[in-house]
Amino acid sequence: MNPTPVNPHLCKLQTYPFEKFSQLLAGIKPNPDLREIKLSIGEPQHETPQFIKDALTAALGGLANYPTTLGQPALRHAIADWVATRYGLEGVNPDTEIIPVNGSREALFSFAQTVIDPSRGYVPLVVNPNPFYQIYEGAAYLAGADTRFLNTLPENGFTFDYDSLSDEEWRRVQLMHVCSPANPTGKVLNLDDWKKIFELSDKYGFIVASDECYSEIYFDEANPPLGGLQAAKLLGRGFERIVMFSSLSKRSNVPGMRSGFVAGDAAVLKSFLLYRTYHGGAMNPAIQSASIAAWKDEAHVIANREQYRKKFETVTPMLAGSLQTAMPDASFYLWARTPIPETDFARRLAADYNVFVLPGSFLAREAYGVNPGTHYVRIALVAPLDKCVEAASRIQQFVSTL
Repeated sequence: MNPTPVNPHLCKLQTYPFEKFSQLLAGIKPNPDLREIKLSIGEPQHETPQFIKDALTAALGGLANYPTTLGQPALRHAIADWVATRYGLEGVNPDTEIIPVNGSREALFSFAQTVIDPSRGYVPLVVNPNPFYQIYEGAAYLAGADTRFLNTLPENGFTFDYDSLSDEEWRRVQLMHVCSPANPTGKVLNLDDWKKIFELSDKYGFIVASDECYSEIYFDEANPPLGGLQAAKLLGRGFERIVMFSSLSKRSNVPGMRSGFVAGDAAVLKSFLLYRTYHGGAMNPAIQSASIAAWKDEAHVIANREQYRKKFETVTPMLAGSLQTAMPDASFYLWARTPIPETDFARRLAADYNVFVLPGSFLAREAYGVNPGTHYVRIALVAPLDKCVEAASRIQQFVSTL
């Protein structure tokens, strides 16, 4: 009997971080005298604004219609207006330079399937930051590419080490993933960082996928994180070979809506739209209406940031005395160095103190003799302030026993 045919690239996929975490915790019984506090997954726990829920339910009649892959013009125009206001990018064409997507995760995966060309006589490469969002790696493998990593280490200010790759490797690169603000370090790329990325893209011809799903979680209202398309404009260039990915999940506390957009190079997006037409990536009509409402309102986003600001201003000093950590540039993660191996730290913290944090090594790969997540944990300050403070206090107690 012939074996069942499957995509041979599937065997390259590694266990997802949260499955690894479940395996790590197998057999432990968290302290029943303490309430559970989960800071391991980056899932917003703030309330979804009522006006978004109302817009969603008011549009349920749209379920009787098939949505188009390109989405409602009203949604694309709302996104274009937001991009203009947020990044100073007036004139982004909502018909050719914006595509609504079902969350940035789905879009990042399918984008690689669109732009990777494995037929050029060599194995193409996809460059990822390290640590990184695991979708980048899986998308690369299932598109027939191989991966290379650029370690982001504290001694280098969490910046990319571009010299890690040889000229021969850079010539095989077809796609580079950038995450700013970064998951998990919170690093925000500055204009010089973007200038270097664009120089490499121009020299070697690869496309840049800029994952900006944490762009609206920052701490200084006067200094929002720089975006990739914004950087292109400031450097006097167009959107050639760059596409940004944005999402409502963190910005508006609606991770279950699965709503975001991609914007950028019109030629690249034309091919992406063709792929998505067959892929089945059209957004639910009711979700589109709720998304329009969300993109048009900033008051709830400012209030959301204020909640995170209070948590970070309170919790960071508490933990900085016990772990090596500091305020990130942006995002809702603390990237904290542990005094014992990160897997032991996370397992014992869960068992003895009923607090869950994610081992950093689960978010990274060994590259050039280093796993940048070793001796780090990612702490997602997504719970309410009181729970975050309680968790920080328990972490202090735990570290004092080591």
